[in-house]
Amino acid sequence: MKAVLPAAGFGTRFLPLAKAIPKEMLPLGDKPVIHYVVAEAVAAGFDDILIILSRGKEAIPTYFTPNPDLERHLEQIGKTRELAALRELSRLGRIHYTYQPAMRGLGDAVRQAKEFVGNDPVFAVLLADTVMHGGSPLPAMLAAWRQHAQPSVALEPCPAEKVSRYGVAGGRQLEPDVFALAQLVEKPKPEVAPRLLDAAGATLPYHAFAARYLFTPEIFDCLDTTAAGYGGEVQVTDAMEQLRTRRGFLGVRWPGRRLDIGHPAGLIEAARLLGEA
Repeated sequence: MKAVLPAAGFGTRFLPLAKAIPKEMLPLGDKPVIHYVVAEAVAAGFDDILIILSRGKEAIPTYFTPNPDLERHLEQIGKTRELAALRELSRLGRIHYTYQPAMRGLGDAVRQAKEFVGNDPVFAVLLADTVMHGGSPLPAMLAAWRQHAQPSVALEPCPAEKVSRYGVAGGRQLEPDVFALAQLVEKPKPEVAPRLLDAAGATLPYHAFAARYLFTPEIFDCLDTTAAGYGGEVQVTDAMEQLRTRRGFLGVRWPGRRLDIGHPAGLIEAARLLGEA
């Protein structure tokens, strides 16, 4: 199965560091952030991977490309642990790259994967600057796809004061932790943000998108007809809302936690939590 990892963008919250080092290459322990995201995709069965780059992020393909000279040197000097770590990279999956010509939002980045996805019935999108703690939602999302044949987004509870930062979902529970979504809204104000309902109709806390998506190829048609919004960006949430009206859309809640390393405080918190694991 195929996965798409958007890794373009300027990383403005990490400037001036991000001018030279892609935020996706910042270290968590002895590995960069994007290593964890690729490994998550492969573990869930998505071993054919397209990484969406922007100019200046050549460190990412350099990291995943084998270096026979370095491997030979490590073998000669007996650095077996380091050699094994390098060779692990070549087993992470088949990794391809393409460039987003201009920074026009997540929706436009996903649109660059149209040729890569082709006619596959479903593909995953994993934001490359977000690591999942406590397990990946992808297996549950795949299970929901097999049961209902609908695309999905991972969801997590969101405090009211943070609702206006994320995409937010509303809908009703179909089965434990799976919801038939009725509304998908990007960065709403809390007073108008949609809510989930449990099986009895009781209102649940706000739930935001959690950086993992399972799309059908129809998303590309939706993206092509989604007008650019604020800042000239194409919002993937608007395309998801179109796709929902065509064939339905699921929200999948899972017990883990999304670790957003797109800003310095998030990186520090992620390092602390992974260090405790």
